[in-house]
Amino acid sequence: MSSDDEAGEEVSRTLDEAFQLCGRLLPTDAFRLHMVTWNVATAEPPEDVASLLQLNDQPAIDLYVIGLQEVNVTPVRFISDLMAEDSWSHLFMDTLGPKGFVKVTSVRMQGLLLLVFAKMMHLPFIRNIQTTYTRTGIFGYWGNKGAVSVRFSFYGHMMCFLNCHLAAHMHNALQRVDEFEYILETQDFDIFDTPHVLDHKVVFWFGDLNFRIEDHGLHFVRSSINGGRLNLLWSKDQLIMMKKKEPFLQEFDEGPLNFKPTYKFDRKADSYDTSGKKRKPAWTDRILWRIKPKSLPSEEDDDDDEKASTSADDGQEEYPIMVTQNTYTSVMSYGVSDHKPVIGNFTLELRKYFDTQLVDLAPAGEWSADHDALLTYTILEDFMSSTWDWIGLYKVGFKSASNYETFVWVRENELPEVNEVIEKSVAKDDLPLLSGEYVLGYYSTNLNSIVGLSDNFQILESKRAAMEDLVSKDINGIDK
Repeated sequence: MSSDDEAGEEVSRTLDEAFQLCGRLLPTDAFRLHMVTWNVATAEPPEDVASLLQLNDQPAIDLYVIGLQEVNVTPVRFISDLMAEDSWSHLFMDTLGPKGFVKVTSVRMQGLLLLVFAKMMHLPFIRNIQTTYTRTGIFGYWGNKGAVSVRFSFYGHMMCFLNCHLAAHMHNALQRVDEFEYILETQDFDIFDTPHVLDHKVVFWFGDLNFRIEDHGLHFVRSSINGGRLNLLWSKDQLIMMKKKEPFLQEFDEGPLNFKPTYKFDRKADSYDTSGKKRKPAWTDRILWRIKPKSLPSEEDDDDDEKASTSADDGQEEYPIMVTQNTYTSVMSYGVSDHKPVIGNFTLELRKYFDTQLVDLAPAGEWSADHDALLTYTILEDFMSSTWDWIGLYKVGFKSASNYETFVWVRENELPEVNEVIEKSVAKDDLPLLSGEYVLGYYSTNLNSIVGLSDNFQILESKRAAMEDLVSKDINGIDK
């Protein structure tokens, strides 16, 4: 048996043991996470991002997390983006919406942008969503460098995604580490059990981390790349070097750098920098992850090539989570930027803390714009519901929680009892005239998320639509 086979068997045994408790195998579910990091260098987006998102990947993807750096931040553009979604967000929503993905949340700080999308079925189980940011560039005021982050619970497991753009230039390796440490220390969330980034069970750290390749000259670096001998460069990669010195970095795992350095390229080309500066190629764009350790890591536990980790959060062994990286590579076909995008595809294997929605929703009777419609909702467990909560009517294929056709406020005079069935009416004038497939969603203002979805249902074409000779149009598989 080869050493690779023995290593594979050892990993399998380790994973089996991690998901076994008291002699019985714990029930688990597997979810696919697709991550993208890309410094877009103020460029407008390409027409097609299908290969970047691997839309036809199997098994099917459940979550997308997309981190961009250097999104266009000219003053006029930034003000317009505050009033509406930026062009990159529009592209990803327009691409993923018809595939059944909904934007869960986003956060932007100047040129840093972080987007999270999920399959519609997962929305009620993504809760306690919060975002924050940290400035580190130009005395921390303008925000050209720093980090934006999103945290949420996914079927009860606390996760945090941290998109960073750290200091540039070869000589600033230590400053990059200091900036990352500052970001970890200063970012906080209004969640009692996970107030800081490293309190979360799983953390993904990614972005334009700007680490360079030391010592080797330009000719050696380029010849190593052209000859397919990337391993000759790993020992002088600043991030790999820093991980050996900094204990807190050793808690983060990263797959092997088996793809070409992603910086710096001539735009609209696959050739490295041919300008007068002739910058040395580097793996500036990275994706790492951390499983919250049960105790402080020892030197014996350090393994830079390990690609699967199992959580051992104190007191939580009954609900383990395992992160396995399936793919870690760049997508060389995109040339709008001087960076190539990097993608990481992961399997999250976990035991759910819950699989029941907080709110049950259903349309009552037939729905059409010829008469007022009726819906019912029931709070299934106490979750700090609010009279500011609302119920949206969404066309199947909707892009975000705010992308509703119409909405109604929940009952205003008093909070509901658990298991109480409550009826609300929707005015006929607010209903769509044409037929289509729709879904109801209960939005919690305290949890910042949709916590209940109805089954899909049909709204019938109204008599008024026929009288006005309105015709539905099918665009990209969705009736408009």
